[in-house]
Formats: sequence, structure tokens, C-alpha cells
Amino acid sequence: MAFNELLCDLQPGAGAQAAGVSRGHGGPPARTVAVRSGPHRLRCASLLKPLYAWVTAGRIPDAERWRRHAEPAVVVSSNADTRSLWLAVGPLVILDDIYQRTGVSWPMHNGDPSRFGSIEVAAEEVATAYAALAQAALAGDPVAGDVLAWMRQVSGDQAFGVREALGAPGSGVKCGWFGEPDETCLRTHAVAVLPSEGTRATVVVALTAQPYADAGARESYRADVLAGMSVESEHERVSGSLLRSLLTVSLAELGHQA
Repeated sequence: MAFNELLCDLQPGAGAQAAGVSRGHGGPPARTVAVRSGPHRLRCASLLKPLYAWVTAGRIPDAERWRRHAEPAVVVSSNADTRSLWLAVGPLVILDDIYQRTGVSWPMHNGDPSRFGSIEVAAEEVATAYAALAQAALAGDPVAGDVLAWMRQVSGDQAFGVREALGAPGSGVKCGWFGEPDETCLRTHAVAVLPSEGTRATVVVALTAQPYADAGARESYRADVLAGMSVESEHERVSGSLLRSLLTVSLAELGHQA
């Protein structure tokens, strides 16, 4: 399968992006692939939580307090713990620190700064930022190493079968999923950092926004969210196959070899 086949099969109104980065001193030439159909940027919900965890460590003097919030933010995608980090350090400081470390700049688009999930991103930007995280870990950054180790613990429905699809069981994975009440789509996203040696980093990313226009389904979904129930299975039904296909094609285009 190729990107064109995946994008041609999208429903009207759908958005999809994929990107991959492979780079590292002493390895093959750096390679980047990216494709997009629909909006240039999408809200990514939980996809950036590991990056938030990485840059906030140096801003919170109490290391145990940082870890108490950062680990569940990554491993189980805890919104409450992510918000604690986000507000303790400050959104603009966090986003500037990500820029300083990765070269990727993300502005605030929402009037409520507590809405950490409202940051809008492009898949290629996410891949670039995670490649920087991966290379920092490989170079000995202990916080980056902890964050990647937590990403390797993401499991069950929250992993969306990404490792199995990529044939890379040791990958660090983070997925995001949500549908705002005013949206007629469900957003489901994933990033995978593949196992590496030396300073080589390989990252693949997929962002999707699938139409979800049925009013009854949207109301039921929203009720489940408000009740604190899991909605990953609905995102799997709507977007799981597309998400994994975008990732696997990205990896193939990078010419990745285990």
C-alpha cells in the first residue's frame, strides 16, 4: 500500500497526515517523509505529553513531584497530571523550551491557556521534535531516557496496536484521541520512536481527523467522556486501521531496517 491509496480512500471532510524522520551520525543520510490531506495542522490532544514531561523536569525543583505527574501523563495519558505540569511551569515557557530543544515552534491558539490539548501541530513537526527527544536520550540525557522508557510502557487500548503493525515491539509509543463537542470528527493520533543504537533516531507519526457527524453517536461519545469511561475502542473502530497504515507506510518510505 502507498500514501496515495490511503488518501484517496478518505471520506469527504476527513483529514490525515503522516511523517517520518530517520537521522543519526554515522548512519545513512538523514531522510524525512511527509504527506498531508486536509488541514495543515490538527489539534493533537495527548500526543505531546512526553515532550511536555521532558522539558518540565528542569523547571520543577522537586524531582519527585515532577515524576509523580510526568510518569502517568505519559504511561496512562493522565490529563490531570499533564495539566499539573502544564500550569505549574506555564504554557508559554513549556512551548518555548520545546522550541529551544527541538527547533519546532508551536503557538497557543486557544484563549484558555489551561487547554494543553489545543495546541495545533503538523505531523512533520511532531516527528522532528520526537527525533530530538530520541537523540537526547541516546546521547545520555537521563530525563529523555526516562520519558522514552515510559513510552515503552504504554500498553493495551492506548497503544492502538502500533508496535505490532510496525513489527517493532520495543518501540516507544504515545497516542492521542478526542473529539470536542463542537467538532464533527474524531481525532486519533500516534507517534512511535523505534529502537535505535548509537545516535540514530527513527520516528513515525500519524494524525487523523475522521468524520463523526451522526448526532446520536456524538452525544453517546460525549456522555462516555463526561462519565470518565474509556472511548479508545470507538477511536479504534473509526480510525485504527488508517492510523496504523499511515505509520507503516511512513516507516517503509524511510527504508527502515530493524
